[in-house]
Amino acid sequence: MAEDDPTAIRSLAVSPDDAVNAYVYGRENPGDAVLRVTPPFHGRMRARIHVYRVDDAELTGAVHVSPEAVIADDVVAAYPRFEETLEAEDEDAERIRERYAQAIEAWRARARESIVDVVTIQADGATHQVEVKPLG
Repeated sequence: MAEDDPTAIRSLAVSPDDAVNAYVYGRENPGDAVLRVTPPFHGRMRARIHVYRVDDAELTGAVHVSPEAVIADDVVAAYPRFEETLEAEDEDAERIRERYAQAIEAWRARARESIVDVVTIQADGATHQVEVKPLG
């Protein structure tokens, strides 16, 4: 199997913090954040957070895994929306921001504990399932 063949990957080591930070970044900022794996590929690979504005995966041969793919679906769906932290229209803006920050922090803690066991990656136009091994 060639070193540039992503189907060689059997498992991805993922930092739960990287997965959570990438997901939150994508929700709160312009640009995209993914978990990136770069060639040469082998059975066990480490996926690291990667932030970009232009996707260069095709040029580099990297595999990009969306952070929501490695966080349990129910946790992704429970990501707090700013509007949900509003209690009254005349509420102090600082209090609203504090409550939203607390909701995000609680979500982060839950998401770090909700890393999935298997993820599907794109490999040369086909899909390929690999195990996910949380670090830490």
